[in-house]
Amino acid sequence: MPYKMINVEDYQKLAKSTLPKVIYDYLEGGADDEKGLHHNRQVFDQWRFKPQRLVDISERDISCQLFNRLWSAPFAIAPTGLNGSFWPKGDALLAKSAAKANIPFMLSTASNMSIEEVARSSDGEKWFQLYVVHQELAKQMVQRALDSGYTTLIVTLDVGVNGYRERDLRNQFGLPLKFSASLVLDGMLHPAWSLRFLANSKPQLANFVSSKTDSLDIQVAIMKRQMDASFNQESLKRIREIWPHQLLVKGIISAEDAQIAIQCGVDGVILSNHGGRQLDCSVSPMETLQEVSRCIQQPILIDSGFRRGSDIVKALCLGADMVCLGRPTLYGLASKGEVGVDEVIQLMKQDVDRTLAQIGCPSVKRLGMSYLQYNSDILKQVTEQKK
Repeated sequence: MPYKMINVEDYQKLAKSTLPKVIYDYLEGGADDEKGLHHNRQVFDQWRFKPQRLVDISERDISCQLFNRLWSAPFAIAPTGLNGSFWPKGDALLAKSAAKANIPFMLSTASNMSIEEVARSSDGEKWFQLYVVHQELAKQMVQRALDSGYTTLIVTLDVGVNGYRERDLRNQFGLPLKFSASLVLDGMLHPAWSLRFLANSKPQLANFVSSKTDSLDIQVAIMKRQMDASFNQESLKRIREIWPHQLLVKGIISAEDAQIAIQCGVDGVILSNHGGRQLDCSVSPMETLQEVSRCIQQPILIDSGFRRGSDIVKALCLGADMVCLGRPTLYGLASKGEVGVDEVIQLMKQDVDRTLAQIGCPSVKRLGMSYLQYNSDILKQVTEQKK
């Protein structure tokens, strides 16, 4: 463990040493050969900063206006599943940290705490991310989120089928956790995690367990845990009809799909390739961000591969309104629980602020393409490496 944790990578290393391999592989792994996972990081090198000088940067503002609310930073905690496998009550701890930092928290359908439990856990604004496993079940979850005071609904569109995550397949990862000889041995090598795990109830998909239904179709869908591959524009319009607050769609990449989603009545989009966990060779959302920003006027959020404040600033320059952080805050959670999440959020805030100072920009609201230059050399380097 480093003497002082100074960046997200330090928390990643600590998380790796803290978690059993099967759990860390679930957190870190991607689809197939994980080329998309690595591409999500490499793509940031396609842009270089063009600093501006003779600008008063003695005071800097990283606050972000979104949906008629002022947030303290231009990033949010993205929806992530099975957070209870990293730290007990992980979903609630993430929500509490977000509330303290005045940034949005997005609860996943695949959480280990229910919609209602997380709503009671903190007084911060909470958003709910919906996986559509069965459309009637989805309707029930939307109503539960509405009744529990969630202010924004996020419908994820890029999981028509589950990604082929080979690490999880080899580890036979799933819920409930299978106590194989290798997992028991690995747990013995990670005693702090094992003690926390044994002292608490086993993680489960709480939103499905707490769903009450007599429908055999819904019960079968819950048991299979497969997404509704028939979900289409009409399905999205039906959700729009029953959700009275802000509605976002997550998991689109193209400008065409963004425009279609807006026509279906959504209030904004989250550009995402699911952190490289679904389609292995997908383009990064950073590569289509500019095009999307030219095609729609509604808010654009983005995730996949963000690790530094400079990454966030680049996305804001290209047209994003906010960035969603997935793995970085989970590294903090797995390392130190709520304290680790707090520390990662603070690191990212400091990093965004420092980047603004370095490029000569006093406020995130003034960021734009004038601060960036496209770096074509990186494409040549990647092409040569492949040869």
